[in-house]
Parts: sequence; C-alpha cells; structure tokens
Amino acid sequence: MTSTTARWALVTGASAGIGTAFARALAAGGHSLVLTARREDRLTALADELREQHGVRVETIRADLVEIDASAALCEEIERRGIAIDVLVNNAGYGVAGHYLAQPWKIHADFLQVMVTAPCELAYRLLPGMQQRGYGRIANIASLAGHVPGSAGHTMYAASKAFMIKFSQSLGLENAARGVKVCAICPGFTWSEFHDVVGSREQVSRMPKWLWMTAGDVAREGLAAMERGEIVYVTGRVNRAIKGLVKLLPDRFALNLIQRRSKDFRVQDPQR
Repeated sequence: MTSTTARWALVTGASAGIGTAFARALAAGGHSLVLTARREDRLTALADELREQHGVRVETIRADLVEIDASAALCEEIERRGIAIDVLVNNAGYGVAGHYLAQPWKIHADFLQVMVTAPCELAYRLLPGMQQRGYGRIANIASLAGHVPGSAGHTMYAASKAFMIKFSQSLGLENAARGVKVCAICPGFTWSEFHDVVGSREQVSRMPKWLWMTAGDVAREGLAAMERGEIVYVTGRVNRAIKGLVKLLPDRFALNLIQRRSKDFRVQDPQR
C-alpha cells in the first residue's frame, strides 16, 4: 500500500505514550495519518519521523479535546483538507489524582469531556463516512481498569474506561454488517509518561516488572485484535489472566482486595 492510496487514520493524544505507538504502528502498516494533541511541537517531530521512516503522508492538527467545540472543529478541519478518515484511534486521556471531593467539579467535568464525550462525538461524526464507504475501524483505548473493581483515588478513571468498553460493544454490534469494526483495547500497566503526569510514578515503580507492557506492544496487539474482529481486547497474557481471575471472585472479596492494594497504584490525595 503506497502513501497515495493509503487509508487515513486519525490518532488523538498522539504526542506521547500509547498514542505515539499507535501512530508508529499505523504508519508502518502504510496508513496516512492525521495526528492531533495539545503539544504541537511533539506532533511536528513525530510527523517528520514517520514521513522519513515510512514515506507516508502525515497531517498534524493541534486540538485540546477539553474544549466543547474541539471535536467538531477537528472534523471540519479534516474535511477542509480533503481527508476521509477510515481509522479512528480514540486515545487521548489522562487521570485525575486523589479522591473525588479533593478536586473542584470543573476538573471532573473537563475529565469527562476528554475521556467520554470527545471520543463518542468523534465516532459520531466520522462513522457516517465509514458506513458509506463500507470500511471503517474505531479503536477506543480503554483499560484493564474498566474490567476490575474501582479503586480509591482517580475516582472516575475506571468508570470512564468501563463506559468505553460498553459503548464499543454496542457500537461494534450495530456496525458489524457495515464493514466497520470497533474495538475497546484494554491495556494494563504500560510504560509511558501517564504515571508521571498523574503523579503516581513513585507508587507504580514498586510494581513487579512482569506486570508491564511497552506501548508498542499494546498498539500492535490492539490493532491486530481489531482487525480480527475482537470487540473487546485486553492486551497481554498477564492482564487477561487478571481479568479472568477477578471475574471468578465474589464481588465483596474483589472489592476488599482492590481496597487493600489501591495505594500501590493510585494517588490517594491530590498532588499539590
């Protein structure tokens, strides 16, 4: 597949971590790319890298999905550039450290905008074109956290990921006969700057190394699973084993287990 005939993929939160890894994996597969994030300098550097290494077309559009009209503006700019998106990777995301009442409501409202509303709106706006062309892929980056009991701290993180899992299931079933595949990709602990941003690096650094995956492995596994038609996919054998084990445990036991271990991977009070 050459860059002139390649399908276009949109990756949100492409400037770091799992988003960058998805961009690299898609470019290696011959896709043309639209990369979006808040940090324009990083987008530009990544775009230059992908053009040089893979000879693909790469467009960058700075956007902050916390803004109410950002998703609409992003889609309008993509259309203005004459691009039809066939692959959407809803990756942009972050965590809010500490307990629920430790932050003002505006912080939580912004979180929901980025983690829930924006990915749903992007899918809503780009899905009609995919249906018309009879081809589409929507990867919603969820988390193993969406499959296990919620922990103390980062109160809405697991809830937002559980939402994306259920959303992906329904959207995938609705579009299976129309050439559009939807997959909630659920990583566990992944080497990236996510934990530095949310202030939990000290805690998670004490976690066993065998619990971790690289962002590149997450991206490659996730894309392959989506292509196979998986609607929900947990990356990594260890993470799939954890998910299976939790399903077997009584709810009360599982909640007590998470309660005892939350301090190992969740900030209990906000960083000031």
